[in-house]
Amino acid sequence: MRRLPVPVRNMSARIDPRLMAEGRRTRGALYASIGLGVVAALLVIAQAVLLARVIDGVAFRHQSLAMVAPLLWGLAGLFLLRAGLSYVSEVIAFKAAGEIKTYLRQELLGHILRRGPVPAAGENSADLAGTMIEGVEALEPYFSRYVPQMALVVAVPLAILALVFPLDWISGLILLVTGPLIPVFMVFIGYRAEAINQRQWQKLLLMSSHFLDMLQGITTLKLFGRARDEIAIVARISDDYRKTTMAGVRIAFLTSAALEFFASLAIALVAVIFGVRLLHGHIDFFPAFLVLLLAPEYFVPLRGLSTHYHARMTAIAAARRIFEVLDAPAPAAVEGVVPPMAGGLEISCENLEFSYADGEKVLDGLSCVFPAGRITAVVGPSGAGKTTLARVLLGFIQPQAGHVRINGALDLAGMAAEGWWESLAWVPQNPRLFHGTIAANVRLGRPDADSAALREAARAARALDFIEALPQGFETVIGGLGQGLSGGQIQRIALARAFLKNPKLLILDEATANLDMESEALVLDAIMDLAVGRTVIMIAHRLAMAERADTVVVLQAGRVAESGTPAQLRASGGLYAAMRNAGREEAEEISCAI
Repeated sequence: MRRLPVPVRNMSARIDPRLMAEGRRTRGALYASIGLGVVAALLVIAQAVLLARVIDGVAFRHQSLAMVAPLLWGLAGLFLLRAGLSYVSEVIAFKAAGEIKTYLRQELLGHILRRGPVPAAGENSADLAGTMIEGVEALEPYFSRYVPQMALVVAVPLAILALVFPLDWISGLILLVTGPLIPVFMVFIGYRAEAINQRQWQKLLLMSSHFLDMLQGITTLKLFGRARDEIAIVARISDDYRKTTMAGVRIAFLTSAALEFFASLAIALVAVIFGVRLLHGHIDFFPAFLVLLLAPEYFVPLRGLSTHYHARMTAIAAARRIFEVLDAPAPAAVEGVVPPMAGGLEISCENLEFSYADGEKVLDGLSCVFPAGRITAVVGPSGAGKTTLARVLLGFIQPQAGHVRINGALDLAGMAAEGWWESLAWVPQNPRLFHGTIAANVRLGRPDADSAALREAARAARALDFIEALPQGFETVIGGLGQGLSGGQIQRIALARAFLKNPKLLILDEATANLDMESEALVLDAIMDLAVGRTVIMIAHRLAMAERADTVVVLQAGRVAESGTPAQLRASGGLYAAMRNAGREEAEEISCAI
């Protein structure tokens, strides 16, 4: 994995308080669950007292069943009450944990969206999906089991000791000494378990990522004959995950074995001492029997803590990645909305500079103007900064220097991103269609659009004919990424989405780069119709798009190398003319080869 685990020794100390802070969001429910659980556990003491009274009365005081019947009814009532309290406590705890999970998933998704598509593109999508689903799900046992159990570990043993010491200080001393040995041992074991759980979580994310990569590249793997190799790799990764899981299970069994050893040793010691003292008449039956009943209950919360301690380890491993995502820097939200802008939008770029994490300048003092109501094509060799310029104009990234001004006055950096996005539509090289109907995908930018507006947008995008030819028309369900449609059809649905939104600004990022000539012609015709009366910026790879523009801006090494009308640039003999001639020669070579 790309991310190395932080030192285990410091991880729980940092993450545990943050998990508890998340728990405070449902503190009322958690406190209620803990309170009910504590009351249910304390009822065990009352049950033990009544049971000891019943046995002592019948066996040694020669009382009849009728005489101890009130005690038996009380015992049955306590049993039912305890069962009811335990049930309600667990239900409340699970609901509280569910609310925390929902909140964290909302926070994760919101933070990823606030960071924007550029940082998200640098993340492993399977890693993020695994963190949002399995990672958040792994926190449920922590909040619903481990946190309430921590309260029981404190309350119940103290209550039992408070009752045992007045009855028999020797037994109380034995319990007081042996009880803390178990948490101390668990802490030592916990360091090892935490490292194993962290490795287990990393391997789970690695396995998820590899599965996703394999499924997405299954065609390539089959064609290159590498499918069997991938099966072997998946088997190896799965086996590594199995070994790590089994190592964690061994630690859990070791913890349970140590707990049972100390608990059994303490109970046996108490029983032996009582046996000797009863034989010599140094203690009465009632206190001895009551303490023997309470001694196993003294260790029950500690057993529960051992059982759910693994939940804490798993939660810490998952929470580390969750908080890593939440702590990733996100741009500060700009208050307010974009002021109303009458007419078209003129966009001016002034000395823009931008570098990615590697430090290389992608935009280096770039200055240009995109006139209102005109079509401007941005061309240039690969790596010239075309896509980065589009990201700046879309508001996905902020330039490190320079300004983007709207209509000569408004600075794009001072506008609310959501307000700016309402004014524009974006059609990328590979538009994203989501699983659902074609109508739902077209309505993405305008959910309240009626059927007439939907059909008009599809007609303008040259998509109506093929949509109506489908079995269910606009209600045809397509798969994720537009499965079931051709590249040209996907592109035209994206254009229909832009038509329906009716934007003031249209940005196209190599919208015809992957299309055949027929589809490209249809898409270009639709773009020309959509461009009427709007400011259009076309990031062009194929110069057929640039030839239809009013103005062409040619980029090279992050700067504007030249600009003008297509005819002017062809005549100037500069970079644009060279690119056009190179494209023509390439087309002629392909034609000759055919």
